[in-house]
Amino acid sequence: MDNKQNVGAPDRDRINVNEDYELQYWSEALCVSRDELRNAVKEAGTSAEKVKAYLNK
Repeated sequence: MDNKQNVGAPDRDRINVNEDYELQYWSEALCVSRDELRNAVKEAGTSAEKVKAYLNK
């Protein structure tokens, strides 16, 4: 489970699609649907940078 008190760099660098608030935040931040974000994380992993790179292909 995601520790909402731990909001330092490691937490911001990872995308947890199992947490609704993160799914909402990242889908809006990256201008993609929640399903597109889930698929990108499935393909690229949880690293925010890798997901961004995957979506920019």
